[in-house]
Amino acid sequence: MRSCSTVIQSDLRTKHDLMKGSPFGFLRGTFYRWAQLWSSVCADVCGAPKVLAVGDLHVNSFGTWRDAEGRLCWGVDDFDEAFPLAYTNDLVRLAASLKIVVDADGLSIKFKDGCDAILRGYSESLHEGGCPIVLAEREQKLGKLGVDSFKPPSNFWAKLNRLPAVRRPLAKDLKRALERTLPEAGIEHKVVRRQAGLGSLGQERFVAIAKWQGGFIAREAKLMVPSACSWLHDRGEKGQPWYEKAISSAVRSPDPFQVIDGLWLIRRLSPDSNPIDIQTLPKHSDEETLLAAMGSETANVHLGTKHQVAKILMDLKDRKRNWLEDAAVRMARILEKDWKRYRET
Repeated sequence: MRSCSTVIQSDLRTKHDLMKGSPFGFLRGTFYRWAQLWSSVCADVCGAPKVLAVGDLHVNSFGTWRDAEGRLCWGVDDFDEAFPLAYTNDLVRLAASLKIVVDADGLSIKFKDGCDAILRGYSESLHEGGCPIVLAEREQKLGKLGVDSFKPPSNFWAKLNRLPAVRRPLAKDLKRALERTLPEAGIEHKVVRRQAGLGSLGQERFVAIAKWQGGFIAREAKLMVPSACSWLHDRGEKGQPWYEKAISSAVRSPDPFQVIDGLWLIRRLSPDSNPIDIQTLPKHSDEETLLAAMGSETANVHLGTKHQVAKILMDLKDRKRNWLEDAAVRMARILEKDWKRYRET
C-alpha cells in the first residue's frame, strides 16, 4: 500500500486494533494473507475454472446503492481485490467468513445449512443466467433480508459535515475527478478526509460535500491500489485494472455514480448507499434466504466471465457433496491460528 499511495498512520493503527479484536476483523484486513495460503491449503479446489472474481469476498461485502432509475439495489459493493481467480475462491472465502461469524455466535444458522444455501443460490443463478437484485422489484422475498434495517442513519450528514476541511491544495487529478461527478460545474463545496472500511483502512479517502437544490450531496475519491494477488505475483500493476471490468461485466443494475477516473475510484455517498453488517440484522431475519442471495450475487459477478459458465457448472457437478464446507473449515482454522499469533505481537 505504501508503494502505491499515501498511508494515514492513525488509520492504520485503528486497522490493527480492529484486526486484533476478532478473527473476522483479521480476515477482512488481511486478504494478502488469504492469497498466500489459498493455493496450498485448498490445492484440491484452487485449480477450478477461473473467473474475474471479487477476491476479498465475505459476509459483509454486500450493501445497497441507487441505480439510474433511483431503485434501491443490493449486492457486492467492494471490488478492491478483484482479480482473475478460480471461481471457488469467492465461494470458499464467503463460507469461511460465515464459519468465523457463526463460531462467534453472530448468526443462528448452522454452518452446514449456510454453506448449502450459498451453493444453492450460486448454482441456481448460474443456471438462470443471473438476475440483478433490485429490492423494489423483489420486495416480498427480499424483505426477509432485513430491508427494514436498511433505514438510513439519522446522523449521516451531520457526521460527515463535522469532519474538518482539507487545507492543503488537492492534486490536480484528484480535484478534477471529484468535480467531474458533481451535478453542475462550479458548485461550492468543501473537501474532507473520511475514515471507512477495514481492508483499505489506512488509504486516503477524500470527500467533496456540497449543498445542492435543497440538500447535501457527497462524492468520495479513493486512490486505486492493485489487488494483493497482483502484489503476490509481482505483476507491477498500477491502480486496480480489474475493478471497472468486474462492475461492468457483472449481471447488475449498476450505481451510475461509481466510476473510475484515472487512478481514482469515485463513489456517491448517501444515507441509502451503505454496506450492510450481517451481524446487525434483526434476529428474525431469514439468514438462509440472505446467504442464498449472497450466493446468487456471487454468481452474478462470475457470469461476467461468460465463456467459463458451462465449465463451472460441470466442475460443480463433479465435486463431492461437502466440498465447500470442508475447504472453508480449513481456511477458517488456519486464519484463526494466524490471528492468535498476530494478537500476541
